[in-house]
Formats: sequence, C-alpha cells, structure tokens
Amino acid sequence: MTDQMSSDAQILGRADVNDLEAIMAISNSDMDSVIHQVQDNADAIFTWDYEKGARPALDKLYEKAKNAQWNAQTDLDWSIEVDPEKILEPLQGNNAAGPFQAMAEIEGSPFAKFGEKEWTQLGVESMNWRLSQFMHGEQGALICTAKIVETVPWIDAKYYASTQVMDEARHVEVFAKYLDEKLTGHYPINAHLRMLLDDIIADSRWDMTYLGMQIMVEGLALAAFGFMHMLTEEPLLKQLLRYVMSDEARHVAFGVLSLKEYYSELSDKEMAERQEFAFEAAVRMRDRFLQQEVWERMGIDGKGVAKLLLAIPPDENLFQQMLFSKIVPNCKKLGLLDANGAWLRQRFTEIGVIQFEDWADTGEEYLEFDAVTQDRQAAQSA
Repeated sequence: MTDQMSSDAQILGRADVNDLEAIMAISNSDMDSVIHQVQDNADAIFTWDYEKGARPALDKLYEKAKNAQWNAQTDLDWSIEVDPEKILEPLQGNNAAGPFQAMAEIEGSPFAKFGEKEWTQLGVESMNWRLSQFMHGEQGALICTAKIVETVPWIDAKYYASTQVMDEARHVEVFAKYLDEKLTGHYPINAHLRMLLDDIIADSRWDMTYLGMQIMVEGLALAAFGFMHMLTEEPLLKQLLRYVMSDEARHVAFGVLSLKEYYSELSDKEMAERQEFAFEAAVRMRDRFLQQEVWERMGIDGKGVAKLLLAIPPDENLFQQMLFSKIVPNCKKLGLLDANGAWLRQRFTEIGVIQFEDWADTGEEYLEFDAVTQDRQAAQSA
C-alpha cells in the first residue's frame, strides 16, 4: 500500500528529484585514490543441494554462457587505427557535441561562444567519459557478481554467476584497453554512479545485488550499448560493443529469471523496499548523465549545464528515455511496477520512461544477442 512508501527525501536524500544544489553537491572526495573500499555486509552461503538443472531456465543460461566465452585479446582486431575526433560524427551528426548545440542559443548558455574546436573537444571528452563510466560500471558488476556467487542459495545460480564473473573481467579489460590505447585515457568514476554501486555492494540481501546490478545497472548498459552500436561506424568499437552486448543480455536475463521466482513470494512491505531501491537507482543513473566531470575538465560551468539539462522535458530527452528501455519492462515482469498501488509505475511516469513497459523483457531476449555463436557458425560455413 502506498502509505507505507518512503518519501523522496528518505530515498534520495532530497525532497525534489530535480534539486540542482543537492545533485551537484554529490562529488568524489577521493578522486585521486587508486583504491576505494566498501563494507560488504553479506553472508557467504553454501548449499549442499547439487542438483544441476533444478531451475531449467538458469541451467539453460549457464550452458549458453559456457559456449559463448570470447577472448578480448584475440577475438577483436586491435590493429585498427582509431581517430577519436571522428568516432562521434555518425552518432550525433556533423556536430560532435550533438544535443548541446541547441543549448548554445539559450541566453547565458556556457556554449554560446563555442567554435568548431570547442565542439570537437566536447565530443571527444563526452565519448571518453561515457565509455569510462561503462568501464567503472563493469568493475562494479564484477564485484557484485562475485558477491552473488557467495550469497545466492541456489546451485544453478551459483554456476551461472561464476561465468558472469569472467564476462565482467573481460569487459573491464576491453574498455580499459580501448580508452587507454585508442582514445585519450579514462575519466574517474562519476560520483552518482559510485554512490549507487556502493549501495548495491553494501546491502546484505542477495536479491538487492541482483536488482541493483543485473536489472538496473546492466539493463541501462545493455540499452546504451545497443544505441551506440547501432549508430557508430568505428569498426573496433562496433565489434567490441556487439560482443559485450551478447554477454550483457545474458546478465540481465539472469536477474529476471532469478528474481521472478523470489519476488512472487514477497510481502507488500518487502516489495515496497525493492520498488524504492529501483526508483533510487533510476534517479542516480539519470543524475550520472549530467557528466559533471566533463564540464570540470573543460572549464565550463557545470551547474549551468546541469540546469539546462534538467529543464528538458522528459518526453523530449530521447537519449535518456532510451536508456530505460530494458529496465522498465523487466521491472514490470518482476511485479515491481504495480505492487503497492502502482507506486513505481507512477514514479517512472513522472521521469518520463513508462512508455517502455510493454517492450520485450530480457528473460529470453539473450538468444537474439548471441554474437559469438553467430560469428563462429559464419566462420565454419565460409
């Protein structure tokens, strides 16, 4: 029931989702530190039930994962030369800065005096920043999936999660290599993303690790990778994203298949906690795309840019909307949208993403993304 739901102030630490001062106040206090430590409060769970296939959908996913492993060093052509200034041209038209160009016409805009040089720099920095946050998110997934191996009570889930640990290590590897060898280096982790990852790792409940990482963070990543893969013409990045997406589709399916069974047995109060966590994660991920670190590096008024971005009506921000195209249908399949008087449905409506609720969920969609198997079959037929 909705009267048991927490307020925005309790969930987010601010009463207004768009409170600019509160959003900008979140920053990295240890940006120059190589090590970041988070207290993991979970219990490691052994199971003595070794019956493989007791959960057929998870067993099917595990078998698929074993056959779909790829080698980041040898299955991608790292000899391809990459021009950082040309990567974004197909993504955002002739102007590498894309959506920010329209803001140049607004009175007091930080972009008012930008010329070709500045727009190109912004395009390069934005691409580096996005791929950097994907890389940091993949390390978060690496840690979270290792935690799932520890904490989930089902042997089929432990088996599958172990394959995802390998997947995530490979993803961190390829993004780091691409950023440092093909682009101009990587950005530190965004403060909002770090806060979300910290919360996911610190929660003691095994299903919250699934919800935060497999459904929310991985769901957004899968949508973003698909959007970027569709538009980019840079061959190395295109192949890298295609293979990473193949893995990510399985990862999100893992969350859907595991949580659907578990959430069907939860009380209204327990579901309310999961709904609130899903909403918090959605807002944190939206806030991350204000890309504060880019503005700081370029000497631009980050607060001014954030104000302009937050002023865009949700139904006009196509890129931000598309990032939730995998999250919303999966939340619906898990029963999170309509539990407790459809509280999460209302919140997703407010942030302008509810229209994706009837898009395909990823419970079986991973079969369509199996790029590794497709390429191996094509090579054998050649």
